Amino acid sequence: MARDLPTESEAREILARTRTRPAPRPAPPAGRALTGFIKQLDEKFGRGAGALEPRWREIVGDQLARVTRPQKLTRGRGGVGGTLELRVAGPAALLVQHQSAEILSRVNLFLGPGSVDKLRIAQGPVKPLATPAASTKGARRRFDPLDAGTEAELTQSVSKAPDALKAALAGLGRAVLSDEAKQRSRPPRR
Repeated sequence: MARDLPTESEAREILARTRTRPAPRPAPPAGRALTGFIKQLDEKFGRGAGALEPRWREIVGDQLARVTRPQKLTRGRGGVGGTLELRVAGPAALLVQHQSAEILSRVNLFLGPGSVDKLRIAQGPVKPLATPAASTKGARRRFDPLDAGTEAELTQSVSKAPDALKAALAGLGRAVLSDEAKQRSRPPRR
């Protein structure tokens, strides 16, 4: 036997009498919900290519750092044997390919043994590196010349040193003695 459907007014009365389920709460923001999970992943797999970017010039050297950038670091199973993807300026891709073994060894030296096994090269534009702070390497400091007696004493004291060290020890001695002379000639501070 077919049952008749209630009218609109009867349907409203039925709905008013019966309890309905409350509306579900909205989902929490994704960032807050994933924070713990992301921390676990970071502890397990590290920060990826972002950890390499600031020290890239030190890792591969100036010449390669000008034409390459680490893009992506994919870790292998168990955190061992990953793949490093490099963005390489077009013409330098062949150079990078030939030096891939050396690049991998340097990256593994930085990240830890066995961290990266493969190098993937992606050609494309490479943004310029931030200019490094001025280096004092190779810069010579000017020292006041020593008087003849002090220079003779210095030469005599260095004469017994091995030939490979004589010039370096003489330069160091001149620097120290020159600084001592400057300290003695300055008026005392008040």
